[in-house]
Amino acid sequence: MIESYQHMDVSAFQEPKKGNYYCGDSYFYHESEHEFICVLADGLGSGEFAKESSQVVVDVIRDHVHSGIDELIRKSNEVLIGKRGVVLGILKVDYRSETYSFTSIGNIGIMTVTGGKKERCIPSQGFLAGYPRKYKVSRGLLQDDMIFIMFSDGVTDNELTHHLFKEKDVRKLRDMFACSKQKPNKDDVTLIAMKYTE
Repeated sequence: MIESYQHMDVSAFQEPKKGNYYCGDSYFYHESEHEFICVLADGLGSGEFAKESSQVVVDVIRDHVHSGIDELIRKSNEVLIGKRGVVLGILKVDYRSETYSFTSIGNIGIMTVTGGKKERCIPSQGFLAGYPRKYKVSRGLLQDDMIFIMFSDGVTDNELTHHLFKEKDVRKLRDMFACSKQKPNKDDVTLIAMKYTE
């Protein structure tokens, strides 16, 4: 799937763990006139109950899409009481200030690629499960043709080849990943590629 917006092109790849009907990963992205947000939640474990937890987090963020990252994490914790936990990645882009901010709690990977140079966010340890969790928010300045890649832990380092980071078309990047990824999936797999243009 690929969608083009005012500033962001988005393409996503997702497959469940081998033998599972449900994918425990859920994601959501939205662009408005002044901002863009992408969220990836991975429910602990796999299958239907993992999907339930990841989906409820995505749903509450969708309902509060213009809130800041701190507020989104607080609301995510509220809806997880009594459910399996999730690991979570949130990217927000502000077109007016030409800045981006993101956080990763647990093993959601987030990378930026600028001019073929990649930088990987170091996630905060742990997961969300209905109680406060320490985390950090990274911030930076937008650059034209900047690519963001967000992925769940079903994506291995071996599958993130240097060829991927040379590709500037997010649809081709997704297709290259799909062709090169290892089979069978030992975990749920989600990879979202996003490209910013001024």
